[in-house]
Amino acid sequence: MEQSWIEERSKETKAVGLVGIIANIFLFIIKMVVSLATKSHALLADSINSGTDILSSLMTFIGGKIAGEPSDDGHNYGHGKAEYVFSLIISLVMGYLALKIVVDGVNSLVMKDHIEFSTSLIIVCLITIFTKFILYFYTNMIGKKANNILVLANSKDHINDVYTTISVLIGVIATYFKIFWLDGVVAILISIRIFYTAVEFFMESYNVLLDASIPEKELAKIKEIINSYKQIKHIDKITSKATGTAYIIIIKVSVDGDMTVRESHDIVGKMKAEILEEENVHDVIVHVNPA
Repeated sequence: MEQSWIEERSKETKAVGLVGIIANIFLFIIKMVVSLATKSHALLADSINSGTDILSSLMTFIGGKIAGEPSDDGHNYGHGKAEYVFSLIISLVMGYLALKIVVDGVNSLVMKDHIEFSTSLIIVCLITIFTKFILYFYTNMIGKKANNILVLANSKDHINDVYTTISVLIGVIATYFKIFWLDGVVAILISIRIFYTAVEFFMESYNVLLDASIPEKELAKIKEIINSYKQIKHIDKITSKATGTAYIIIIKVSVDGDMTVRESHDIVGKMKAEILEEENVHDVIVHVNPA
């Protein structure tokens, strides 16, 4: 995998993070101001969610910057796992906030707090839905283009925010019809959504940091490439190690025992070059055994 590809990937990740920071700061401010003015627990929960989105975008920016650093003597395979270290931190913060929101939502139901219906609540919800839709389409496009797990996770978070704000909008409309308890219920539902996303972030980061194996679909492509070389008699073993941005593939194959060392290395050299063209492959190590 060329360093220029990693640098380009890092540049796009930082751009996604920066756009997210600006958009979420804007949403956080207007949601917080309106939620405090109208005493809406659901919108307050949603504003806190936007606060975590600021942190998420900031971590994406920093993680993308560090992950784009080239390999050095201390980090032979680059800094790609930085993205997932920051994702792990984000997941823990989100989990804590989700628990806090559910407590606040329950308290609002017990204390029977009533929010004040206001057209400003409707306007804020509509602005949020529109902004998050734009962010979703932007990040989803970049994430798919670079096959960037962290950016794709951000795009998923944006579309989840759309559903969350639609839920808040339903709660706001319900207050017009004097159904005040729905606001607290929606706040609790939002907290569950945030907690679920936090668990997803945590598990995704946890798996990469613990060197999860390359996905089966991509492993099948590698096996197909190896099997296309008829001189290779058998695939003895394939293992992989995550670097954060891609995988190191370690392959053991058997060739005809009468083949010369030069001949066998020429074959696996061509095979290695072909596997390296795969997008999620950082390096390939091949060991040759006599059949």
